[in-house]
Amino acid sequence: MYNKQRARGAFVVGTRASALALAQTELVVAALRKAHPGRTFLIQHVSTNGDHDQRTPLTELGGQGIFVKEIENALLAGEVDLAVHSLKDMPTAQPEGLLLGAVLPREDPRDALISRHGLNLDDLPPGARVGTGSLRRQAQLRAYRRDLEVVGLRGNVDTRLRKAAGPDYDAVILALAGLIRLGRASEVTAVLPLDVMLPAMGQGAIGVEVRADDAEALALVAPLDDAPTRAATAAERSLLRELGGGCHVPIAAHALLQGGQLWLRGLVASPTGERIVRGSATAPPERAEALGRELARQLLQQGCRELLREEAGRA
Repeated sequence: MYNKQRARGAFVVGTRASALALAQTELVVAALRKAHPGRTFLIQHVSTNGDHDQRTPLTELGGQGIFVKEIENALLAGEVDLAVHSLKDMPTAQPEGLLLGAVLPREDPRDALISRHGLNLDDLPPGARVGTGSLRRQAQLRAYRRDLEVVGLRGNVDTRLRKAAGPDYDAVILALAGLIRLGRASEVTAVLPLDVMLPAMGQGAIGVEVRADDAEALALVAPLDDAPTRAATAAERSLLRELGGGCHVPIAAHALLQGGQLWLRGLVASPTGERIVRGSATAPPERAEALGRELARQLLQQGCRELLREEAGRA
């Protein structure tokens, strides 16, 4: 299945039109041009459901997949040849006919605090208003400091940074990787430790999706694949898949390759942060997906099954 540009020898790369999505796509295209200097790559913007509505909370829009589905549809229709996503936005189950062809080297996966007062999380005064639209961040914030007022926040990175400088928020929390890629890391007040704020599955990683039957595209993106990042994110995504948690349940995970072993940490929380089930497990990187399933079963045995059931009932 080829589009007109492909027929002329150019590969079309589909992406959202946000500044961060374009910055990430430029990283992918630069790597492709370096690996294949004789090839031509064109970037095509695809508007997603999540881009249309910048006000409704993500959980009400449908959560995971709202920044991906329309791009995947364009890929399946042959309108684009490659699709670039923030891996944390991708559902753990891909549509039939599509494959995750490459996962690029991961940027720092931690979350960052931006405070107009120049204060870190511990120094914010009681009652300070902290903005985030993520249930995962909200739950962990409330668990760490119940005296803070956690306030919803939507919009692209520029919008959220603007709001961080205004009177309605004392601080906001954003993914550090996005700020680094946009050249805005200097605005970070504090980087939140993993013990305080475990990230979303795949946070900081870029995925390149291709059609399963497109051998040429698969071969094209293969040199971009980073084995440690692929293993780490595979374990994280396997954990989420096994738990079956949707957008209404705060779930977090982070895997790291150390000394030849993959160390996976995960948690499931109530939205209020009053209950959090945590766990960790290790395995060789070639058992990444099995590691995710193993930790998921461990968390279920420790009591997160009840949290998942309760939140599913509220969805």
